[in-house]
Amino acid sequence: MTTELITRARAGDGEAFRELTEPYRRELLVHCYRMLGSLQDAEDALQDTLVAAWQGLGGFEGRASIRSWLYRIATNRCLNARRSASRRRAREWDMPQVEPPEPTRLGEIVWLEPFPDALLEGAIDVPLGPEARYEQTETISLAFVTALQVLPPRQLAVLILRDVLGFHANEVADMLDSTVESVNSALKRARAGLHRRQPSADGREPAPTPDGAGEQALVSEFVRAYESGDLEALIALLTDDVFISMPPIPLEYEGRDIVSRLFAGIFHSGRRVDLVPTRANGQPAFGAYLRASTGIRHGTGLFVLTLTGDRICAFTRFDNSVLPSFGLPRSLPSR
Repeated sequence: MTTELITRARAGDGEAFRELTEPYRRELLVHCYRMLGSLQDAEDALQDTLVAAWQGLGGFEGRASIRSWLYRIATNRCLNARRSASRRRAREWDMPQVEPPEPTRLGEIVWLEPFPDALLEGAIDVPLGPEARYEQTETISLAFVTALQVLPPRQLAVLILRDVLGFHANEVADMLDSTVESVNSALKRARAGLHRRQPSADGREPAPTPDGAGEQALVSEFVRAYESGDLEALIALLTDDVFISMPPIPLEYEGRDIVSRLFAGIFHSGRRVDLVPTRANGQPAFGAYLRASTGIRHGTGLFVLTLTGDRICAFTRFDNSVLPSFGLPRSLPSR
């Protein structure tokens, strides 16, 4: 069947090409997202991949599977994008009536964007190679994707292809026009770099089951506290080492005390939002809509929560440009 589709596609049959590549489209999008950290950049890289595959199908020799061949093209398109990227620029603090506290540090990964769970269906339950070291749900989490972004591009590519997807070293060497020795060396450095950058989870309870009773209870408490501006109730839900980031604004806050000061400034300013639930990166998320005197509620951002046990250990706020990717409107009508 695959051979017949390849023959038809080589003869210019676009429908055959679509049938040949469609089963891999979503997993390739996730691959590009891991490589680039941005849904918009990933979508562009996927389109470039499919165009290159269509144009290069005549050179496909069948030594590897169609899937491996597509990953080769996608990986190299992403590496090109990393080299020439015009990333999202850092933005200034955007709540003029709120004076934020001095940040714990300034974040490096201002281009990070969330990935809608709606696009994960069929994309992270793909068969993995024997070299895979991670659960697929872990490798789409915001913490993991953020940690990947600080790796040098080739190390990043090698780690994803080997440890996330489970390709053999010789397959990865072929994809990157490299040697097995070079791939193994890059993987060793990438693992060390990732270990240094990922937040320590030692002693941390696992997140509750997605959409399970524990997660729903915690999320409900968060919504009630945040929408009402109940600072005490909100802070009670946070871990001692809670981490706040807000790409493309580079301000980052770590620790309950400083995070409490940040939210105190927001709540005391009178800002109130209504939260519309969704999911991003396998985590609970919310479109945030700022209440206004006109009654119309304008989308002000997207919140993504990282949970541990019955607490929130990280809160990531993205700007309102990401709302359409989640099927969320720019504004909500008066209630």
